[in-house]
Amino acid sequence: MQTFGKGMLYFLALSIAGYALVAYSFFPLGSLTHPDLAANFQIHPIGIYVHIFASVVALAIGPFQFSARFREKYINIHRWLGRLYLGIGVLFGGVAGLYMSWFAFGGAITKFGFGALAILWLFTGLQAFLAISKGAVEEHRKWMVRNFSLTFAAVTLRIYLPFSAGFGIAFEAAYPIIAWLCWIPNLIFAELLFNRSKRKTDNNRRNA
Repeated sequence: MQTFGKGMLYFLALSIAGYALVAYSFFPLGSLTHPDLAANFQIHPIGIYVHIFASVVALAIGPFQFSARFREKYINIHRWLGRLYLGIGVLFGGVAGLYMSWFAFGGAITKFGFGALAILWLFTGLQAFLAISKGAVEEHRKWMVRNFSLTFAAVTLRIYLPFSAGFGIAFEAAYPIIAWLCWIPNLIFAELLFNRSKRKTDNNRRNA
């Protein structure tokens, strides 16, 4: 199950990163999204392009950073990828995402949902950077788990949208809810499953 979960993580993250790269590189802006979103994207092309391409960097790099085998074998590559992840993916993607949240389709609920996501993405990225800067590896790992759970909102968003449409829920009704649903469960799941389970494992080792 653990291997399956890791495999799905890589598959989903890299698939959505690849889809976004192709959709926003080779197709007219907004042509593969809902018409209400497309109109907004076309008004703010720089903001959406910066957000998308920076986020692709974070989404594509993120899964590899959690591989213990990769870290042990290629520690210098791990560090450089971490700089790219935080310095380009999260920083540029988060700032552009915060900017675009003010123009999000769906009213105040949607704007605050995506705005909160962008702020927390930037905040957890900053905490991860500060932790590793002072050599607090375990604290850095916990903040990176939280941060990537927010990065993964790019995946869950694209799962919930067609899922809601399949159940006949109108886009204008579903989108404000998905603006929150795409990241809050991710953050809770990451905290409970990964950070808490790792803490229990460490405590068991110390008591052994």
